[in-house]
Amino acid sequence: MSDNNTQSSYKELIVWQKSMTLANDVIDLVDHLETDRKHYRLIEQLEAAVMSIPMNIAEGKGRESKKEYIHFLYISRGSLYETITLLEIFQMRAWITPETFLSLETQSSEIAKMLNGLINSIVKSM
Repeated sequence: MSDNNTQSSYKELIVWQKSMTLANDVIDLVDHLETDRKHYRLIEQLEAAVMSIPMNIAEGKGRESKKEYIHFLYISRGSLYETITLLEIFQMRAWITPETFLSLETQSSEIAKMLNGLINSIVKSM
């Protein structure tokens, strides 16, 4: 068994906690959006992307090897970038305010830095 499984739980990772907060904030935002039904697909894609961030951190943490863990952290980071891109589209369409976008972008930037740091630390320990 790898030392990945002897490490602390994914719930103790600050990057997971912050990505859960981001997911919750975006889902709250979506619950209060005032767009017509034809935009449902974009909203659904945003929800899927933002939920994928903490889910992939958790899944990677549960994998048997550091290589697999890193793979899922990369997926998480990709989902984070997808989330921000969708939020930019929402801002461009005036579905969210520039202030709301900036707040979510700031959270996302912090999560991206943390994911990069976690990836780098795992790579160095291999």
